[in-house]
Amino acid sequence: MVHINVLDPGASPLDYYGFELRRHREAAGLTQRQLGEVVSYTGSLIGQIETARKVPTLEFSERVDAALGTGGLLSRLVELVLRSQLPVWFQQVAELEVRAVEICTFQTHMVHGLLQTEGYARAVLGALDETDLDDRAAARLARQRIFEKQEPPVFWMVLSEAALCQGMGEPSVMREQLAHLLSLESDPRINVQVLPFSAGAHAGLQGSFNVYRFARDPAIVYTEGYGAGHPTANPDTVKDCSLRYDHLRAAALSLKDSAELIRRVMEERYGEPRDSVA
Repeated sequence: MVHINVLDPGASPLDYYGFELRRHREAAGLTQRQLGEVVSYTGSLIGQIETARKVPTLEFSERVDAALGTGGLLSRLVELVLRSQLPVWFQQVAELEVRAVEICTFQTHMVHGLLQTEGYARAVLGALDETDLDDRAAARLARQRIFEKQEPPVFWMVLSEAALCQGMGEPSVMREQLAHLLSLESDPRINVQVLPFSAGAHAGLQGSFNVYRFARDPAIVYTEGYGAGHPTANPDTVKDCSLRYDHLRAAALSLKDSAELIRRVMEERYGEPRDSVA
């Protein structure tokens, strides 16, 4: 068995989390089993997290913080832990999401990760590789906590109609995902416009891209390939993509008409009654 005293708390956020969890548990005079009973998890899971063999969740962290009176320490640390579980090439993008005051994204074939449901995220991430799927999905969903900040970013997504029709997982997964998009209608900071098939040739034919804008720093454009991300602050690229995005928003359906199309697709393709979603 791996013991915590052979782990270097400075080796990674996961190692540091495990170190702090064990330190506070022992200070409270609890065994792993006893703490597990208090927070409704197994003592074995406590041990795996303490030895950096298992990635903690936000719910776990909140329960342990409450049980051990750590003042929210683990809940703060878990954000770093989950971000560290993202692919190395994507971690810089996650940092951009945290700092941005506005995020504009055009997506050709799937819902952006910041608006994905758990089932949808698991279907996307597990398409070719289900290794550590629980941890990878948790890391993706943890990025959505930027919307819980005191001043969350304005998020604008232009989504191709094709993404609504591209089934990810079972029909129930798509119903839940589309219902989630509809649930955001009343949030003025999160806007979803659908680019319909009827738009024909459009300014985004070269593929998906994101534009991140910041309070004081230059805007950054991000594009993605297989296993690699490409952020750039090149002024010409930013200007070009910003113009393209303006044209995509103009060609897309209004927010109201986009929601109506999402409802219609949900009903016709995935069997959801129209009157079941407000």
